[in-house]
Amino acid sequence: MTPNIQTFINSFQNRLESPVRQHLKNVYGTLMMTCGAASAGVYVDMYTRFQAGILSAIAGAALMLMLIATPDNGKNTKLRLGYLLGFGLTTGMGLGPLLEYVSIIDPAIIVTALLGTTLVFVCFSIAAMLGERGSWLFLGGPLMTLIASMSLMTLANLFMQSFILSQVHIYLGLMVMCGFVLFDTQLIIEKRRMGNKDFVQHALELFIDFVGMFRRLLIILTQKEENNRRRRRD
Repeated sequence: MTPNIQTFINSFQNRLESPVRQHLKNVYGTLMMTCGAASAGVYVDMYTRFQAGILSAIAGAALMLMLIATPDNGKNTKLRLGYLLGFGLTTGMGLGPLLEYVSIIDPAIIVTALLGTTLVFVCFSIAAMLGERGSWLFLGGPLMTLIASMSLMTLANLFMQSFILSQVHIYLGLMVMCGFVLFDTQLIIEKRRMGNKDFVQHALELFIDFVGMFRRLLIILTQKEENNRRRRRD
């Protein structure tokens, strides 16, 4: 093992206690399972005749609310995990139409967006883990303010139909999701230090961040490809 890798591992061991490290393993393992369920949902929507449409969004919202409304008591982990995987499945089905459209433009965009999202997510997660304790928790207030502003922006754009406003919304949303990765990761660590072992709920929070980043990056890359094709035709 090279000295740099050993130093990197030692940084985690020095920053994070053993129970916290184990909890994060559970969280990210569950997150990967949820992403797998989302991939299955994309397949169901794109390659079968089962087109759920808005029903997938309704079912996903219901499953998420059921998960949140079911407190972790140490005995219902499988039930809550089922809710989470169901939410991942319906989220993937909801992404199906967008991914189908992007695949018509250029299938390589999907791979690029997925790799880019994964790289950014991993880098920001590591930054949160290795940062000073609680150093990113101040982002909570500003991020929620930005979320509220984006909601008002969406409402206003229903009447204005402004392209510039929609672009600001997409890019600002991507920045907000990156901020939430920093905030949520450190918040999960602090919650575990205070005795919260609910890795299913914590995986849900990170999954929402990941999908939010992926969706927006997908839209940005697709728009750029469409603009490039228009320029070549002109």
